[in-house]
Amino acid sequence: MSGARTPAGTRAGSAGAPETSVASAASAAGPRTVPWGSATGVGSMPGGDARESARTVTGTFERFPYLAELPARGPGADMIGRTAGLLVEVYAHVEPSGWRISDRPGRDTRRARSWLGEDLDALEEFTQGYEGPLKVQVTGPWTLAAALELRNGEAALSDPGACRDLTASLVEGVGAHLAEVRRRVPGAVPVLQLDEPSLTAVLRGQVRSASGYRTHRAVDRQVVEGALREVLAVVGAGTDAGVTGRAAGIARPGATVVHSCAPDVPFALLRRAGAAAVSFDAGLLTERDDEAIGEAVEGGTKLFAGIVPGTDGPLSDPAGSVMGVRTMWRRLGLNPGTLAESVVLTPVCGLAGASPAYARAAQAHCVRAARSLADNPE
Repeated sequence: MSGARTPAGTRAGSAGAPETSVASAASAAGPRTVPWGSATGVGSMPGGDARESARTVTGTFERFPYLAELPARGPGADMIGRTAGLLVEVYAHVEPSGWRISDRPGRDTRRARSWLGEDLDALEEFTQGYEGPLKVQVTGPWTLAAALELRNGEAALSDPGACRDLTASLVEGVGAHLAEVRRRVPGAVPVLQLDEPSLTAVLRGQVRSASGYRTHRAVDRQVVEGALREVLAVVGAGTDAGVTGRAAGIARPGATVVHSCAPDVPFALLRRAGAAAVSFDAGLLTERDDEAIGEAVEGGTKLFAGIVPGTDGPLSDPAGSVMGVRTMWRRLGLNPGTLAESVVLTPVCGLAGASPAYARAAQAHCVRAARSLADNPE
């Protein structure tokens, strides 16, 4: 899809074309477009070598690389700690029970920021001359609120005021992060992915209290939607400041993804919040999801379909891996010719728990499967 909210029946780019060199990928993309690639990763990689991970990611996903996360390095490199390090005027440190909000930045905050800087250095090294979509992942406001503890040990989710403060801090931190990514990779179209594995639990009141004997009440869907909208809107509001030339103005509404590898992803809510794409585990879909998915596709929403397990195991042939996606498309009665344009293939979740060899194989498998899907959508 070459632009935000392009109708699914309109050919807007060669999303299923073979991968091209990093330096030339998407070079024809004009301002305010999102030249989506046909395959990408979810976020995390095994090991702790930032340069090796960046080399692997950019070499595999030449049309849609991403900023890899390496949680094996320890607290601060994990999903929650990494995003906590981005927050502005909100700090966190590690307790035995997890991450807890602090009064001031400490060793854990400094470590998180240092590792992020190391990852950005590596990404910058391997994206010299690159022009095209570049995905960065941060923990979404509701998974963050469910994971970060207040000083009393309860989740920030228990305090509506704390949730609002977290969202505001995240908005500011994400804006600065995207500006830094754009500075380091001037030709990139930043694609912001919010990781929200706890979103369904937040909506259903299934997040457990510190004692474990009760759960926090469900958050109103409009409140959930509003916070997500605030963070997603960062991509299109005020993130161009100080950017000139070709990179100016290209990160506009549409360069956003929300990822959840949990069952029952709330597609309609995410679309209303402004997500241009929804990332999910395709193996968890059931026919009851058909209506929401059909409406999303017809409305121009991109689907990031997770088709490859996140941990070591046998990989089927590429055509077999996308059989479920083809079947869903037929069941929905959608035009097969739009399939490769509407779907980006990914692993089902991050690859932090995989071996390095499997992580490389799984990501390469997604690229081959995307080519198969483009060559034979039916």
